[in-house]
Amino acid sequence: MTTFETPSGRMGPVRPGLATLEKAIDPRYLSLQERESIRDLLAAGDSLRVIGIKLGRSASSISREIGRNSSPGAGYQPYAAQRSAASRRPRPKESKLAAEGRLRAYVEEKLRIRWSPEQISHALIKEFPNDPHMRVSSETIYQGLYVQARGGLRREIQAALRTGRTRRKAHNTGEQRISRFADPMVNISERPPEIEDRAVPGHWEGDLITGAYNQSAIATLVERTTRYVMLVHLPGNHTAETVGNGLVKTMSSLPAHLRGSLTWDQGAEMAAHKSFSMSTDMAVYFCDPASPWQRGTNENTNGLLRQYFPKGTDLSVYGPEDLEHVAQELNARPRKTLGWDTPAERLRDLLVTH
Repeated sequence: MTTFETPSGRMGPVRPGLATLEKAIDPRYLSLQERESIRDLLAAGDSLRVIGIKLGRSASSISREIGRNSSPGAGYQPYAAQRSAASRRPRPKESKLAAEGRLRAYVEEKLRIRWSPEQISHALIKEFPNDPHMRVSSETIYQGLYVQARGGLRREIQAALRTGRTRRKAHNTGEQRISRFADPMVNISERPPEIEDRAVPGHWEGDLITGAYNQSAIATLVERTTRYVMLVHLPGNHTAETVGNGLVKTMSSLPAHLRGSLTWDQGAEMAAHKSFSMSTDMAVYFCDPASPWQRGTNENTNGLLRQYFPKGTDLSVYGPEDLEHVAQELNARPRKTLGWDTPAERLRDLLVTH
């Protein structure tokens, strides 16, 4: 916070001026106008949830704003709240671990016995539940280790990190990733909303489960609305050509209204995705790198399949009949997410109504 010298010689806080209060900032922060609306809506008796909806904010954000910037006597006042928020905003702020103290001593002690920053952060909450000063995020600890000038932790403590690195390794966001496909792929972010909310059936998620030494594989397909599973036999190998042919053959067995789209990861086995789309009239969407949750239904299904095909086994010993038997068993299981119907029953209903 900026300070100034008072007539008594003491240093006191500078109160942000009107220009500072009304200055436009990042949209993720509340504006003065929004704070005025919060005051008016509170006076009108609106709930936090209703206020959040009207302002396009979450109810928890409104709750934090009111709790953080209200005064016992005056309640919530927008200009006071804006002034308080503006005074907290200046960056950079000094790290919690920059100065000597109990918190830094605790962190250094745990690092010496090879605790991870995440373990330390959660242990502080359990050990000091009523002391808000004994709180530090794992990210702040990492910053203290890797950025010595700002972080304040001793250099020798870095040896406790399990990676052994003295410099932080940059994370690949995926933006620098070069597509492995000759044909341009369509990212999952461009997938229509009706697929995302499972409102329309016929949209599938797919992946490979591989066997010992990655030498054998089975292609797995699950329909997002019904959770219906189909398994694709891949004789000999799981190259793009073999996988593409297997997927075309399997999907061609379905009626047109159940061939909407296919979502896959960016595995090399889908290099022939354009050919697949042309043969089946199905759009293919690709997940972001290292984002299996974007195919959550398929990931869950693959976990169930490992009951039948344990990791490290040779999958080439299973023929088409074996895969059909496993798929039938999975599709005959009642699912909580389907109101205890089975995938087979839900798919049957779709076939009967068209």
